[in-house]
Amino acid sequence: MKFTHESLPQRVRFATGEAPAAVAAEIDELGARRVMVIAGEREAELAARVTADVPVALRHDEVVMHVPVEVAERARERAAESAVDALVCVGGGSTTGLAKAVALTTGLPIVAVPTTYAGSEATDVWGLTSGETKTTGIDARVLPRTVVYDAALLTTLPGEMTVASGLNALAHCVDAMWGPRVDPIDQVFAAEGIRGLAAGLPLVRSDSESIEGIEQTLYGAYLAAVSFTSAGSGMHHKICHVLGGMFNLPHAQTHAVVLPHVLAFNAPSAPEAEARMASAFGASSAVAGLAALRTTLSAPKALEDYGMPEDGIAKAVAPILAAIPDNNPTPVTEENLTALLTAAWAGEES
Repeated sequence: MKFTHESLPQRVRFATGEAPAAVAAEIDELGARRVMVIAGEREAELAARVTADVPVALRHDEVVMHVPVEVAERARERAAESAVDALVCVGGGSTTGLAKAVALTTGLPIVAVPTTYAGSEATDVWGLTSGETKTTGIDARVLPRTVVYDAALLTTLPGEMTVASGLNALAHCVDAMWGPRVDPIDQVFAAEGIRGLAAGLPLVRSDSESIEGIEQTLYGAYLAAVSFTSAGSGMHHKICHVLGGMFNLPHAQTHAVVLPHVLAFNAPSAPEAEARMASAFGASSAVAGLAALRTTLSAPKALEDYGMPEDGIAKAVAPILAAIPDNNPTPVTEENLTALLTAAWAGEES
């Protein structure tokens, strides 16, 4: 056996009900005195509570899905004008993504406080959108120094968003199983992430205030992100990044829709990974395990429902083909990719 695994340097604090104290302690550890708080308008009140004991110099609420370049530039300009020395982001993947965009050019440390299961907080991956093109990259500067997970902050997350965000996290696990840099450690983390998400999501779906369910789901989402950032972005994420940038589709819902189609496409060609996933689901097969979970969760089904035009299928094929890693388990062709996208667009069973 030969492989090289690198663990990213990050502190993670699970602190249910203690986010304000935990964030203040992390900012004090950084020695920061002029903090920029990034949170969308919907999270403004929550962010104010979480950062009540933090020396805030600037609050920034222009958060836009897929992080348009012009939005990132405005945030960077405001950070420079206020001479901030640290960033605290409170919100979902778009909020974390904007903090990363600021850190990418400034090197400012980030303390991330997630309010969804996006997982961006545990990766060194950044993404920016210009026009219809979303560009992603890897840079150590964007990895948050600390993540503060507080299950109490997710008790008001709407049920539909919980499902989409949780399945987005599950997609990290699935992609990690055959990512371009995958190693056995990644697969262990990914399998345990699947187990945690499969255990937690049904609890949260039935009771949005279930602290036990939220904690299990956050645990799974964190492991999902750790495995994904190490293994690298596979077929699933390449598809979703192209579609999201090209048609401005909602991030989590796009992942939730595409996931079963990619799993069914690749699983027959990756029997060892498939067996690990099946075991984590507690099912006879990975495809069956995911299907059962999606039924329990009433998961999103069709890209058509989120605004993707049917003629966008043909438009997306070439850029997706160019982005999919060479080591994808099942060889990808224009024909079978078109069939996959068509099924995902229409909401057909995988």
